[in-house]
Amino acid sequence: MPPRLLKQYREEIVPKLREQFGYSNVHEVPTLDKVVVNVGLGEATSNPKLLETAMEELAVITGQKPSMRRAKKSVSNFRLREGQAIGATVTLRGARKWEFIERLLNVALPRVRDFSGVSTRAFDGRGNYTLGVRDQTIFPEVDYDKVERVTGMNVTMVTTAKTDAEGRALLTELGVPFRT
Repeated sequence: MPPRLLKQYREEIVPKLREQFGYSNVHEVPTLDKVVVNVGLGEATSNPKLLETAMEELAVITGQKPSMRRAKKSVSNFRLREGQAIGATVTLRGARKWEFIERLLNVALPRVRDFSGVSTRAFDGRGNYTLGVRDQTIFPEVDYDKVERVTGMNVTMVTTAKTDAEGRALLTELGVPFRT
């Protein structure tokens, strides 16, 4: 059974975007290509256990095992050596992508205190959007009692849109609550 948001995209959003932008072909309509969730922990250089717990939490949140990211260069001021583990990332595609976006928009973001919408200035010029989440405990999958340290994460929604206007229209129709 396809995810609810994917069904809504196919039945409601595609016709709206075709009419709005005048696409002649269904395949011209922008879609959500992938979702990349990234956690960077610079403090992992001194305490490697932080990265292990962050990877476990990221796996629980996304439903997929994260891959460890290592430093590309040594930086003496930060006590960082080349090849040292400093982050974790997950790339979601297919049904997991749609389910994660639905949980993010309908469950996690409304749990943010004093939430007034997300910024419209986080587009990259090619229709992709990056959202910064300051606290991983907004996801109900994370057990609040087991959290040692609050870590933030970046959620990048990669679209097939060619411009920011097309990407914003797609994400607005998907339910991303942009500030007005």
